[in-house]
Amino acid sequence: MSKRSARRSRVESAFEHLRSTIATALGAAENAHRAVLDECAQQEFALRIAQMGSAEAARAPEELGDPADPHLRAALAESLAERERIYADWTATGPARLTELVAETAPGSASDPFEEWLGRIGSGEASAPPQLWRIGTASVPDSPRPQPFPAAVPALDLSHLRITTDGVPETAESLVQNLLLRVLGHFQPGQVRVHVWDVTQLTGTLPALYPLAGAGLLTAHDPTRLDELLEALSDHIRRIHASALLGGHTSLRALAAEQGHRSEPWRIAVLFGNGETLREEQQQQLQRIARNGLSCGIQLICVDLSLTVSSAIESITLTGRNRARTSLTGPEAVVELDEAPPRTEAAKACSAIADAFEARRARVRTFDDLVPEQLWQHRSTSGLQAPVGFSEGEPVWVNLGDASPHTLIGGPSGSGKTNFLYGMLGAMTARYSPDELELYLLDFKEGVSFAQFTPGKRDPSWLPHAQLVGVNVNTDREFGLALLRFLADEMRRRAEHAKQHEVTKLEELRAEDPRGRWPRIVAVIDEFQYLFAERDPVTAEATQLLEDVARRGRSQGIHLVLASQDVSGIEAFWGKPAIFEQFILRIALPKARRVLAEQNQTALELTRWHAVVNHESGVKHGNEVARIPDATGKNTFHALQHRLWERRPSGSAPPRLFDGSNLPRLSELADYRELAPDARPPKALLGQIIDVTGTAAAVPLVRSPGRNLAVIGSVRQDTTSVLGAAALSLGRQHRPGGIRFTVAGLLDEAAADAEAVTAELRADGHEVEAVSFDGIEAAIDGIAGTIDAGGSPVPHVLLLYGVDAAQATLERKDPVTRACALDQLRKILKQGPESRIHVLGWWRSAQRVKNTLGMGPVDDIGAWVAFDVHGQELMPFAAGQSVNWSPRARRGLFFDRSVHSRPEVLLPFDLAADRAPEVPAPRTERTEIREESHD
Repeated sequence: MSKRSARRSRVESAFEHLRSTIATALGAAENAHRAVLDECAQQEFALRIAQMGSAEAARAPEELGDPADPHLRAALAESLAERERIYADWTATGPARLTELVAETAPGSASDPFEEWLGRIGSGEASAPPQLWRIGTASVPDSPRPQPFPAAVPALDLSHLRITTDGVPETAESLVQNLLLRVLGHFQPGQVRVHVWDVTQLTGTLPALYPLAGAGLLTAHDPTRLDELLEALSDHIRRIHASALLGGHTSLRALAAEQGHRSEPWRIAVLFGNGETLREEQQQQLQRIARNGLSCGIQLICVDLSLTVSSAIESITLTGRNRARTSLTGPEAVVELDEAPPRTEAAKACSAIADAFEARRARVRTFDDLVPEQLWQHRSTSGLQAPVGFSEGEPVWVNLGDASPHTLIGGPSGSGKTNFLYGMLGAMTARYSPDELELYLLDFKEGVSFAQFTPGKRDPSWLPHAQLVGVNVNTDREFGLALLRFLADEMRRRAEHAKQHEVTKLEELRAEDPRGRWPRIVAVIDEFQYLFAERDPVTAEATQLLEDVARRGRSQGIHLVLASQDVSGIEAFWGKPAIFEQFILRIALPKARRVLAEQNQTALELTRWHAVVNHESGVKHGNEVARIPDATGKNTFHALQHRLWERRPSGSAPPRLFDGSNLPRLSELADYRELAPDARPPKALLGQIIDVTGTAAAVPLVRSPGRNLAVIGSVRQDTTSVLGAAALSLGRQHRPGGIRFTVAGLLDEAAADAEAVTAELRADGHEVEAVSFDGIEAAIDGIAGTIDAGGSPVPHVLLLYGVDAAQATLERKDPVTRACALDQLRKILKQGPESRIHVLGWWRSAQRVKNTLGMGPVDDIGAWVAFDVHGQELMPFAAGQSVNWSPRARRGLFFDRSVHSRPEVLLPFDLAADRAPEVPAPRTERTEIREESHD
């Protein structure tokens, strides 16, 4: 073969190979293109099947295309196979699990013969209501193996309900009636109120529920007065937002979950329309109610009425008699609605609910009804809530929080203030533990109302929440001032901690510092007007402190409760409305005046055992009239206190009791018991100052000029008590031999007191020289000689009982030296403290102290206590400042120029009680405090 022929053959072979390859590629491309077209056609059918539904597509494939089309047949087969697989998985576990979930959240969902729930008088917990409510049994008819499961809808606080009928209104009525009967029967009667409006019927809608109308649980509204119903619901929403939800909560449901109770009933408004749109203004108001109602306990059930808002709405579409589809179960599921009970049975059930509500409302409620079944289950994070009485059988609550921080209680004598306070405190202490609530209680009137809360000889129990109890303090206005100072200091302390955590309120502080102890504080001051009874520095400072605590205490969890017979005469508050504006919560007892707003005279019409509770600063529309149960009788508050006392936390200490009618005992004073030998600097305890903690009035005896004490007054019992307490407390701080005493009884009437102190000091091992009237000159000369010799090696205390009684003797001059003991005493007063020698003396008047000092400076006596001496006589001893003081029985005025800016009131110790043998009191039951005895 020639070269040309070979080359031609190779070209033809290559060309043939190329043609074959191209043909193969074109064939593969055509096949791939055809496969893509087939896939696209099948996917398009799959999409249309998904939109139409597998079951409907299988029933009517011609609506999708040619039933013989292989693409349609393939897509339908694939969809049915996937449907079969899904339903197989669902059938295995779905219905059972769904039944279990519904049973956990919907009452009466597992088995539903109406005999099991119809007419039940429920006791469901309103603070944790069910999330779902059964309406029937659902199934998916087109599934290969249909399995029924309970159908339920959300209601009450979670969703409104929109029902669309198919021209069979009876089915809609049965559905609504069954749902309402379930809700009404689940809770205590009165927790749910129903409003019914029908555009087409004056009466007759839901007739089986009409027995509820007589008890006020159902209200049928005129079809021509829809505006009135909508306005009433709107007013309710405004009231809830202005009161209950003002503390930061978003809904009544959240508030109830935190507090453990629900103070407002649910209101279900059922509106039957006719498919037509309401007037524009009505529709707009209905939309507003729908948007804001759920958070305020208002649920709408709208039948054939337009309702389209950005709020939770569950839709039910009726598809035939007793059949429906819901938005919760989806379009594939068909709900077979529960059978409605016969009308007579439903009416009988409603009558039973109404009767139970009437019986509950008519029953005279007792103190036990204020106490929850379980103690200390509530948290005070956002505030304090407690029932104080009952209105038509329902509890009337008081709220102390940011919205209503402080309370003003008014009522004349015998109106029941103390009983009301007992009821309120009992309800609070039963709900909140001592870590959530602390009480500071002060009673200015002459009585022992609050002494019940402290341990006694006859009854050791006390109220664990009480930190301080003050009784019989009508003459000790300084104690009320001390309480306000304490509250102001505590307010500032909490504010500092809040600032460190970059928060402003107690609620936020508790969230940021969960390990800290931040209880809410309630300070109760009964007959508080005594605190402001005079125009003096006490009133001025108390007014300033009260305004500060009332204004800023709310954010730090400090709440004031002020009670009075009549606030109209408190001159301290004239022109200071800013104080009373903070007292949002007003309680008016029968015949109370000036507690509520000026035009609100409701309290004048009250009968005994009733009160007006008003959270709107006394404005009339905020009135709630409550019947107050007896909280002071036998087995009421006292029995509760025993229960709380038995549950008290370990290590709890009883409250401090300040009783203005009794004097403190030195042996019981914490400051005295804590004294120990070698204490530095030693301090002489003189009495007890009037403050919250019961601090001792003390004078440090250091080596410094003026460290002497003068006790001024003519009342032997008080003055000798101060000298005796000073000596005994100094002896307690020194070991035997570490201090010397010279005790001079210069008055016959005080001789026994001097001898008693001498004996007690000697019993403790101390060196004591007892000096009589005749030996006082020699004793003073000897002590003065010690100063000349370089001072005393150990502290030396010269205790003089009645210095002025020996004035003439001390002034007597020595015929040889022309010196007198009075000059030596003045030397001791001036130079003695630096030589460890201190004078503690009693003079019977301020002028006699001056006589003793002569021309010497009064500051040689750096501290003094005065009894039965008027303030103007004490000015020279108080650095020349004005002393506002009128003598009071068993009260003195104490001033230490090295410590005090102004004198403070002192209570002397009852040394006679310490010296008397203890006589145990017979163990008897605590005497009950009746209202008639103390109001």
